[in-house]
Amino acid sequence: SFHTRRCITEDLSWSLVTVPPLTELCLQHIADNFEKNPILNYLLPEHQKKVVDRLSTSLPLTVTANIVSHEEYWKRCCLERWRVCEVSNYGGSWKRMFFERHLENILKFFIPNTTDPEQVLELIPLCKGYVRKLEIDQFLPPLRVDLKEESHDLSDTEDDAELGEVYMHHYDLRDLITALPHLQELHLTYGVKSCGMNFEWSLFNFTELDCSNLAAALKMCRNLKVFKLTQSKVDDDKIKLLARNLQHHPCLLELDLSHNLIRDHGAQALGKLISYSKLETLNLCNNQICHLGAQALAQGLAESSTLTSLNLRLNFVDDKGGEAIGHALLTNTSLKSLHLGSNNLSEPTAAVFSQVLAQNTTLTSISFSCNHLGLGGGRQLLEGLTNNKTLTELDLRHAEVEQETDFLIHEIVWANREAARLRSLQRP
Repeated sequence: SFHTRRCITEDLSWSLVTVPPLTELCLQHIADNFEKNPILNYLLPEHQKKVVDRLSTSLPLTVTANIVSHEEYWKRCCLERWRVCEVSNYGGSWKRMFFERHLENILKFFIPNTTDPEQVLELIPLCKGYVRKLEIDQFLPPLRVDLKEESHDLSDTEDDAELGEVYMHHYDLRDLITALPHLQELHLTYGVKSCGMNFEWSLFNFTELDCSNLAAALKMCRNLKVFKLTQSKVDDDKIKLLARNLQHHPCLLELDLSHNLIRDHGAQALGKLISYSKLETLNLCNNQICHLGAQALAQGLAESSTLTSLNLRLNFVDDKGGEAIGHALLTNTSLKSLHLGSNNLSEPTAAVFSQVLAQNTTLTSISFSCNHLGLGGGRQLLEGLTNNKTLTELDLRHAEVEQETDFLIHEIVWANREAARLRSLQRP
């Protein structure tokens, strides 16, 4: 009778393999209840990984931000949210990518007086350990009631313009960026990316208040190394304010102000900045700098021991400006790269640079593209290059230089480049 009872209780399909081990059941339970009780740090490393692999990417950031450090989790968060994810642009860190892009998205679609600023501020304790770079390629202006309709007046009066200004200030970055201790790069464009048929110049106003808020913020961002403010209609008055605030910045190495409205007075402020700061790269491409501004920049260059790259492409520096920059390079020993393309330069500038090429041993790259150096200018550059061993790049496209001269110049520059390549291979 004992034997028959045993047969009744035994299930032949039953096997221990199908029963999840208690550990697994516990880990699943922890993952399911993570939002209420995120006990990750009490687990063994291999158990932590199992829990994290089961976590939903829709958990609130207040739970995950400072508890989950596993890259695999943040990789899932990124890939589910964005089509293109190039992690090498974020120092190889998925977590950094997630928080930088998440914050950028909030800022790009922030509407002043409409969006609650708390949306940004409550992110600070969650993302401040990970954000190193912010690229905000649009800032939305406030939504505004149409003032003209209200006043039943179609004329553009002064009052109207002043009233309009009040409605144009953008999000104030001060509280945010000064609370990000690791922020090293900031790229800003004040304007609207895709305004389509609703285009209005007023969508692109970088106001005086925007500027003074930004200047104050930059001064307090002590670890900032790269600052770019491009395509934002930045004029002389605003550049003066920004330059004054950046003059004694402890870390700033790169400043990009390309595609703005900077004229001579702005360039004078930047000339002073070059001589007082540790700036290494200055990009002023596509502004409205004439010879007086270029002369001021040249003076800064003569006094700077750190600037390695200056880009003045698409300005109006003319020969007076070009010659001044050339003269500064007879004494400057830091500049390696200079772009003077499209600046209405001709033979007098080439004459000074002939001397520069004969004496200067720091410059490796110069562009004179789209100028009128002419046959004489080309010959003078060739003469200056005769014993030059350091220049590895000289752009003379559309500079009206004789074909034969261009060929001979190219041969010298190419030989210098080859020699530099071989030297770099020999270095351990």
